[in-house]
Amino acid sequence: MESTQNNPKHGIRKLIIALSIVIPIAVAVCFKVKIEGVDLTFLPSIYACINALTAILLVVALVAIKQKKISLHEAIIKVCMVLSVLFLLCYVAYHMTSDSTIYGDLDGSGELEKYELATLSSASKITYYLILITHIILSIAVIPMVLFSYLHAWEGNYDKHRKWTKITWPLWFYVAASGVIVYLMISPYYQH
Repeated sequence: MESTQNNPKHGIRKLIIALSIVIPIAVAVCFKVKIEGVDLTFLPSIYACINALTAILLVVALVAIKQKKISLHEAIIKVCMVLSVLFLLCYVAYHMTSDSTIYGDLDGSGELEKYELATLSSASKITYYLILITHIILSIAVIPMVLFSYLHAWEGNYDKHRKWTKITWPLWFYVAASGVIVYLMISPYYQH
């Protein structure tokens, strides 16, 4: 019997776990870093489009696998994974070079004035923050889920892959789609 320490599959699993921990921590740390003099304010619309494309392609990948088009499904999932990495890079670059935008901050002062608070309904604030918070939490949770789901398929363990993707696919789709919704809700408050 092969030792778990020398098993390459064990190493891949450790790498997935490490990435699942390191990526969210690195993103959080990058929020504390501010690079002045670089204007990347155009990025939110780009990463919203990346999220939209990812959501659409996830649906296409689902349809492809339901139609037993395995090679097409695999190719689309790989594109979705690349798009997710591209999204992450754009997201981090934007937040390292731009101040955070506050929902409802019409004048871009960085705080909500009384007149701005008066224009926001409780329902819109609750809706925005509920979508944003679930988007953030699930974007962290989906990292290992996507990677392990992919690993199971890559290893040819399709039963395990199917079990994982029954949870992973809806969460990944939600993260991609909710990213677009968050952008659409916050975009009126971006200051260019």
